[in-house]
Formats: sequence, C-alpha cells, structure tokens
Amino acid sequence: MLLEKAIYNVYGKFKLQFYKAVFSKVGEREATLSTVETFCMEIIHGLNRPTINEFASFIEISPPNATYKVNSLVQKGYLKKVQSLDDKREYYLEPTEKYFAYYNLSYGYLSKVIERIRKRFSPEDVEKFQSMLEIISNELMQELPFEINMNNKVEPDEKANQEK
Repeated sequence: MLLEKAIYNVYGKFKLQFYKAVFSKVGEREATLSTVETFCMEIIHGLNRPTINEFASFIEISPPNATYKVNSLVQKGYLKKVQSLDDKREYYLEPTEKYFAYYNLSYGYLSKVIERIRKRFSPEDVEKFQSMLEIISNELMQELPFEINMNNKVEPDEKANQEK
C-alpha cells in the first residue's frame, strides 16, 4: 500500500499545483479558459497536432461536439487549425503562443521539481528513476501508446515535415 500512497501523493500534488497556478492567474487574463477548455487544451497539446476527429475519438465525443469545442478555443486565441498539405479537408490542431503563456504558468513547477530531483539524488539514482518512468510510460500504460508532447512552444514537428 505504500507504493500506491506515494504515487497518489505525487500525482495529486502535481494536479493541485496546476490548479493553484491556473486559479491564481484567472483575474490577470482576458478570455480565460473554462475548466473543460483547459482539459481540452491539455489533451490537444499532449496528442501533438491531432485532427478534430483524432481529438474527438480520444475523448470519446462526437465530431460535431469536438468541432464546437475547438472553434471556441480558436475564437479565444488558444488554438489554431492548420490545413493539411496532403488533404485540404483535414486540419491539424495546434496550440498558439497564447496557450503556451498559459501552459507555462503551471508547468514551471514540474521543472522546479526535476531540478530538485537532480540536486537531491545521485546521477545513478536519477538515471534509474528515469528508466523506471520510461518503463511505466511505455510498457505499463498501454492504454496510451504514444509520447506526450512536452514542447512548450510552437515548433514544426514530424507530422508537419511528413506532409511536405
């Protein structure tokens, strides 16, 4: 039961820090994201340029419902639709710089914790911890068989390069 408690505590603290950062900045931003919109942006960013259908399929909602959510995020300036070069009917969803300014509010804490890990533990322990996390992500979380996009800025990616 100790492992369960340790993982739950770490995961819970990251979530609470994220919520704290989001709420602490609510009054300072115009056109703030709702809770559902925040989750949608987190998913879109994590999926790394999904299409609307890929996004809809992942969160198990109808494409029209996903389109409504996406259009709201586009209108608020947090998301843009980039037309596929191969299939002009298809659009990839990309977070904007405005979203990354918002995103960086909460993920600075992750960097702080990583820095503390590197200071507190030996390089060998950090390497072992990294290896364990990679096994957890790649082998034990089979329901999500992809890498989460960790870029916190707008850059061309592999999908875009494949289209050219």
